[in-house]
Amino acid sequence: MYRLLIVEDDKGIAEAIKTQAEMWDLEVCCVRNFRAVMAEFAQFDPHIVLLDISLPFFNGYHWCGEIRKVSRVPIIFISSAADNMNMIMAMNMGGDDFIAKPFDQSVLMAKLQAMLRRTYDFSSTVPVLEHRGALLNTGDNTLSYGEERIPLSKNEFRILLTLMKNKGKVVSREKLMEQLWETDSFVDENTLSVNVNRLRKRLDAAGLQEFITTKFGVGYLIEN
Repeated sequence: MYRLLIVEDDKGIAEAIKTQAEMWDLEVCCVRNFRAVMAEFAQFDPHIVLLDISLPFFNGYHWCGEIRKVSRVPIIFISSAADNMNMIMAMNMGGDDFIAKPFDQSVLMAKLQAMLRRTYDFSSTVPVLEHRGALLNTGDNTLSYGEERIPLSKNEFRILLTLMKNKGKVVSREKLMEQLWETDSFVDENTLSVNVNRLRKRLDAAGLQEFITTKFGVGYLIEN
């Protein structure tokens, strides 16, 4: 299931988008603390972001720039400030699309689905890593097991990639955090634990129980 982060301070609009997106089988989180957007971004680890321009404390351009320091996740701006200057600014700051308010919910959902397909779905042959019958597709950030193809977020993919490349070796928590964000600006132990636990739940649901082993006080391991 793909995850959508909504950064919109109009609760009515945010909740309306959330309701519609969940009908399209998206997992949705609406930012609540507009002083700490990056903390919520790191915690939720989305596949795609909807971002308003006018926000409390810091505007959407600021948060787009902060996200781009650590992630290439697709960002779609949604704003009533739909003049050419704002559209150009949004693209220059790293946005991938711009949707003017008011918008039709069905059009928004279609754009979200198209962006997700372009970003995460590829049909060409790509390098893979294998363990216990599970195939990690390094070209499109997915894990294939049996008949199921599981889309992975950036963090989930990097965790599995690092562990599978070091199969049979314990990977320290510090090394995993370096691989995830390549910076310590807002990474903490709890955020890593949340990402690993979320990944474990997805693996368990796919039938890959105990795929990742915890070495308490040291790190994580995929055993040979």
